[in-house]
Amino acid sequence: MSTNTLLKGTLQTIILKLLEDRKRMYGYEISQKVKALTSGGIELTEAALYAALHKLEAAGLLETTTEMAGNRVRKYYHLTESGGKEAISKVEEAKEFINQLQLLLNLKPDLL
Repeated sequence: MSTNTLLKGTLQTIILKLLEDRKRMYGYEISQKVKALTSGGIELTEAALYAALHKLEAAGLLETTTEMAGNRVRKYYHLTESGGKEAISKVEEAKEFINQLQLLLNLKPDLL
């Protein structure tokens, strides 16, 4: 099953939630954490991930720091104060939507 269409509407929420839990992460780390947590069910493309990260940063929800990792520069993302508030809001919104979706998906044919 392709989750690309469903993922588009939730990618920012996923990123915000991971950063809320982990405090700071770099891009590849985010993609690998999503893959591990979903047992490979969701794999983020580099293009989608970095587009979402840049959009969140432009909105003032993320800030970045850079550090040397070996001989390369690694860019870490972390939530701003408003990003923390947005993470809480987006997760609650997602939970409510999932609850509503479950109600619809669990309808018995005689209720339609």
